[in-house]
Amino acid sequence: MARTGVFFHPLMAQGVWPIIGNKFERFPEVMKEVLKTEEVELHEAEPAPEELLLRCHTPDYLQQLKGTWYWQGAVRAVGGCVRASEMVSKGELRNALVFSVAAGHHASASSGWGGTYLACIAPSVVNLRDKGLIRRVAIIDTDCHHGDGTRSFFASDPEALHVCFCHTDWVSSDGTKVDVAIPFGIGDDGYLKKVEEEFFERARSFKPEMIFHNFGHDTCDGDYGDRGLTPDFFPRLAMLVKEFSEEVAEGRYVIITHGGARKDVAERIFPEIVRILAS
Repeated sequence: MARTGVFFHPLMAQGVWPIIGNKFERFPEVMKEVLKTEEVELHEAEPAPEELLLRCHTPDYLQQLKGTWYWQGAVRAVGGCVRASEMVSKGELRNALVFSVAAGHHASASSGWGGTYLACIAPSVVNLRDKGLIRRVAIIDTDCHHGDGTRSFFASDPEALHVCFCHTDWVSSDGTKVDVAIPFGIGDDGYLKKVEEEFFERARSFKPEMIFHNFGHDTCDGDYGDRGLTPDFFPRLAMLVKEFSEEVAEGRYVIITHGGARKDVAERIFPEIVRILAS
């Protein structure tokens, strides 16, 4: 049976990254027990190829980013996502957890903000489609903030379902781009119910070949996107979406770490999420 892949680079443990800080300072050591199991394999994330990045970002913007101190972390976060999704699509891995710094859902073709300056999912989907592996993808974003960068790449793409749990309620005319308002105090159970109602129901009829998950924990109680959720919520969410991926996408599920600065939460939830993916 294919195993769960974890994609990480030692650089990610060394920096105090924009917005998320040094929450990965003790990784991958804090996951050493689960990484010892036969069901999990650790991969060192390599930089994404520049020619692939140029399919999504403008040359001037990439040149600007290369002069930043966080470039080496960001380009490896993207490379990890590209490699993880390709391996999952080929059946070489069952599913994957990709660690991300300075890259993610606020990056568009020529700009980025909120600690995310390169796109992760867009280059991954370009790569999958170029190689004839997968075309139809579903993206769930449970970071606190709206995934405006991700949306910009897929806004007119009918083969990409993008459901973002953020601040407002909105649905595109074709039903493939959706925003779901998450109020403070919704509670763990209330949020999970929203995921079932707003993402699962749409994805069942959409029939994706792979699910990407922008997985923020900034919504945790006391973090900068606080929605009053407990640390227990996040493994429950991963379990729910993992089981759903097995129902609709043959288990092809790629989680990308996103917002959240609470180091204690990161160290608690991500080893548990790896166990869930590998179970």
